[in-house]
Amino acid sequence: MTPESAPPPEPTEQGMGAFARITGVFFEPGKTFQDIGRRPTFLVPLLVIIAFTIGFTFLMGQHIGWENIARQGMENSSRAAQMTPEQKAQGIAMGAKIGAFMGYAMVVIIPVMYAIMAAVLLGMTAMMSAGLRFKQVYAVVVYSGLPGILYAILGCVVMFLKKPEDFNVNNPLMFNIGAYLDPQTTSKFLYSLATSMDLFTFWMIALVAIGLKAAAGKRLSSGGAFTAVVAPWAVYVLAKSALAGLFS
Repeated sequence: MTPESAPPPEPTEQGMGAFARITGVFFEPGKTFQDIGRRPTFLVPLLVIIAFTIGFTFLMGQHIGWENIARQGMENSSRAAQMTPEQKAQGIAMGAKIGAFMGYAMVVIIPVMYAIMAAVLLGMTAMMSAGLRFKQVYAVVVYSGLPGILYAILGCVVMFLKKPEDFNVNNPLMFNIGAYLDPQTTSKFLYSLATSMDLFTFWMIALVAIGLKAAAGKRLSSGGAFTAVVAPWAVYVLAKSALAGLFS
């Protein structure tokens, strides 16, 4: 066959850009996660999530104030009634310092948290012979965290619509069952369990499951993907709630 008669090479499929993926997670998650599975990059969405988290933290510290945030936490604590005014003041001062530090430490905490989640999910899918790599699972977890930026935006809107003393730091959007319970009269186990039943959490769980299925292809069923995500999450929630009830 002469060069003139050789068929032209088939065009290679153009992958999605980082920002196309970001919007695609919200509107075309299946197609988007297939592309992420083929090219598991995650730096841009990770930086976006960190930036929005720090922005929300900064605005909360400026508008609400870390002392007010610590005081709100103290008021919701069952141990506050047993403390002297001096102990409460010391606790609020310490809580304000820790809160400010932890807020900006998200630069480190978020990537590490995603790495732990990815390691657990990799282990779960490995038991199902899904054949996924850590980088693929990590990218899926990062992109599945993008609804958090919408949470931060809505949280800022609510923050500036309310008076600082009326802003509920633990449930700013009231999208979980715990927002409608009284933390002082409800058992700590039940309250912790109820706060975990959150709309944004369920959204992210669904995205992770869709992402794992899309990345693994036929090697992992949809049911297996959801089981791989829901099972460790349920164990974490029950353990967290049990500890809350134990140390209340």
